[in-house]
Amino acid sequence: MKLTRSIGLIALLLLTTASAYSQGAGIEWDILNKEVMSLYQKGQYDRAVIVAKKALEIAEKALGPDHPDVATSLNNLAELYYTQGQYTQAEPFYKRSLAIWEKAHGPDHPDVATGLNNLALLYYTQGQYAQAEPFYKRSLAIWEKALGPDHPNVVTSLKNMAVLYRETGRVEAGQELEKRVLAIRARQ
Repeated sequence: MKLTRSIGLIALLLLTTASAYSQGAGIEWDILNKEVMSLYQKGQYDRAVIVAKKALEIAEKALGPDHPDVATSLNNLAELYYTQGQYTQAEPFYKRSLAIWEKAHGPDHPDVATGLNNLALLYYTQGQYAQAEPFYKRSLAIWEKALGPDHPNVVTSLKNMAVLYRETGRVEAGQELEKRVLAIRARQ
């Protein structure tokens, strides 16, 4: 079983571009995010980072440093660094985006769960299992409460935790989570 991103770079851009534009980030931000998406899909990560930094700069200037759309830009930049294996560069962007989402939306919002899952995956990838686990658990709890027990993000979180449990020798706990995944899929 493989680890899964909760909502990847592309999905976040698709979900937030329209709201950011309507809230004042502007058409340039929208165009830049579409370009980042295209470059990401083509595997042109270095160029995508440059464009994502420009989009972040525009969002911060238009909306201020603590706006949720700034958090999305930060998360997208972190995703690009993560994808390239540049984990130390990704971490502060993930942390800052999470802090903004928590401040803007409160601790139980699905965006917060996305940030938690992304940080957990970053830590897991680096073998920092003890750091990853509480982030996975909290993201799962948020998604179950906010989106319902059968939502695809809940499935993602369960699968990620199952992999973590297996990796840390808790095979039975991992199997229980995998059974939950199968039960959810059977209901859908």
